[in-house]
Amino acid sequence: MKTQNIAKYGMLIALAFIFSYIEAMIPVPMPAPGMKLGLANLVSVVGLYTVGVLGTVGVALIRIVLVGFTFGNAFSMWYGLAGGITSLVLMLLCKRTGWFSILGVSVVGGIGHNLGQLLFASWTLNQKDIMYYFPVLAIGGLAAGAVIGILGGLVTERIKKGIGRIKKS
Repeated sequence: MKTQNIAKYGMLIALAFIFSYIEAMIPVPMPAPGMKLGLANLVSVVGLYTVGVLGTVGVALIRIVLVGFTFGNAFSMWYGLAGGITSLVLMLLCKRTGWFSILGVSVVGGIGHNLGQLLFASWTLNQKDIMYYFPVLAIGGLAAGAVIGILGGLVTERIKKGIGRIKKS
């Protein structure tokens, strides 16, 4: 079982890393600076519903650090961690309540990611005025979170069906 878990988490980290790479290499035009689709968050959303909390948190943190070292710098890694941790905490809380669908959890995660990064920027730059940008980023987080949530729901459903078929064999 340990070998299977190592392989499973290794594949999730690799997939999230590849999604981050694709997003870094092929920028999607967004209406405002700082917005992006957040393809790697698809792995986090699916992970919450398939591999559990600890595995998802581990995969997300490792991915953020690897991406920060590979495509960014120390500052971008800290911003990624601030957004990623805020997003994960909010998604976990929403999922645990049972009030939110996978789409709703993903939307909260998208908005939470932007909130975490803005709070970190406000703190590091000692600039409270930057929070005026939150409504713009919240709209982007809502849209990106919805896209990722729809895809996450489809992927999660297929994974669960596939696991069900494997167990029946």
